[in-house]
Amino acid sequence: MKINRNLLLLGGAIVIIGVLWFALGRSGEDTTQIYAEAQRGPFEVIINTTGELQAKNSTQIMGPRNARDVRVYNFNIQRIIPEGTVVQRGDFVAELDRSEANTRLQDAQLNVQQAESQFEQAQLDSSLTLSAARNTLENLEFQVEERQLAVEQSIYESPSVQRQAEIAYEQTQRQLQQERENYVTRVRKEEARLRELETELIEEQRELERIQQVIDEFTVYAPENGMVIYTRNGGTKVAEGSSVSAWNPVIAELPDFSVMESITYVNEVDIQKVRVNQLVDIGLDAIPDKSLSGVVTSVANIGEQRQNSDSKVFEVVIEINESDSILRPSMTTSNAISIEEIADAVYVPLETVFEFNGLDVVYKKAGLGVERQQVWLGSMNENDVVVKAGIEEGDEMLISMPTDTAGLKFIPLAEDVLQEIRAIEQAEMERQQEQQARQNQPRQAQEGMMRMDFQNMTQEQRDSLRRVFMNRGAGAQSGGARGGASGQVRVQVQSNGSGS
Repeated sequence: MKINRNLLLLGGAIVIIGVLWFALGRSGEDTTQIYAEAQRGPFEVIINTTGELQAKNSTQIMGPRNARDVRVYNFNIQRIIPEGTVVQRGDFVAELDRSEANTRLQDAQLNVQQAESQFEQAQLDSSLTLSAARNTLENLEFQVEERQLAVEQSIYESPSVQRQAEIAYEQTQRQLQQERENYVTRVRKEEARLRELETELIEEQRELERIQQVIDEFTVYAPENGMVIYTRNGGTKVAEGSSVSAWNPVIAELPDFSVMESITYVNEVDIQKVRVNQLVDIGLDAIPDKSLSGVVTSVANIGEQRQNSDSKVFEVVIEINESDSILRPSMTTSNAISIEEIADAVYVPLETVFEFNGLDVVYKKAGLGVERQQVWLGSMNENDVVVKAGIEEGDEMLISMPTDTAGLKFIPLAEDVLQEIRAIEQAEMERQQEQQARQNQPRQAQEGMMRMDFQNMTQEQRDSLRRVFMNRGAGAQSGGARGGASGQVRVQVQSNGSGS
């Protein structure tokens, strides 16, 4: 009995071990064969980005607008009120460094003093010069009277003495007439010189006034009521000590919170999908329960390299539909840009799609095994991809490639589906060729005009043009490796039949 009991215990242990081995073995086998089921329903392609709020419209708070006119091109911010301060029209906002402007002011004051001195000196010189000229005229008038008396008294003298008196009288009259004419000319000359100096003085005074007006603008006041938001200079917000350019003397802004925008950046891979007027769902990081909506209003054509980004990104502007008092500039937003919506589609996880001999395939469950099924893929989002042909709703596919694919049956797409794919690819190729042809038309037209101009040239003009291009080509070749291919010039000459 004791032996039978031991045998029963041993047999039971063997059975338990076998069951456990079978169960654990099947369980481990199942974990290596994980399937995902094809789903059917609405499918949406979304690009998720992070953005920052800013007001669509704002009033700029500017420093001196005419600083360049007085040769002041940069100035630093000495003081500025904290960002977010609510101000009223006329309130103090910032104080700018006046050192360079004060130097211009001192120079202008010296120039005004010098011009005033020159003008006053010219007035004195003119007075003395004209006074001396008037004295000369008066003396000549007396001499004329003396010569006239001499002529009258010479009637009792000999004819020669009378003639000498007449000649002296006529000479004095002529000299008086010349001095009168010279006096008029001298007066005009002095008036012109004084006007010139007065004009220079007025210009220097106006320059001084302009500099004083510009210096007055170095104390910046709010042009309207609102909240002060610092402007960005080269991507960095201005602050005390920041340099402001006279070409763009914006210190801060007073945003209009009625219409807000989210400024976001999309990578160069996804930017081709983003279009103006696409709808966007917007969330606020600071207020997770707040949901907003918006629309894409601008997509940049040129990418840029931003900090903490390995690839080029493109700026996208999203206008927010709602107006809410809680929205403030610089708030972080999460943007879900709706690229495409498909009402009814069959889709599978991206992990189930593999490549086989240049074809897209899935490993579909077929009975107790799997088969390699070719698929025609459509739109995709971050997790799933639409399958246009090859599988149906409810089909199960492996999410990892089988360890042993030898001998798996390959199921290609139906011939009519393949023909449709070829037709679509052909249409896309023709569209690209047509677009390329449209881009080349202006260049071909320009080349045609150049050929027409060459045909209308004389033989001498053609020879001269050839020599120019030959000299350029020789110069490019003599440049060695530095010139490279860029130094080569190729000229296409089309003769009109009269010789070339």
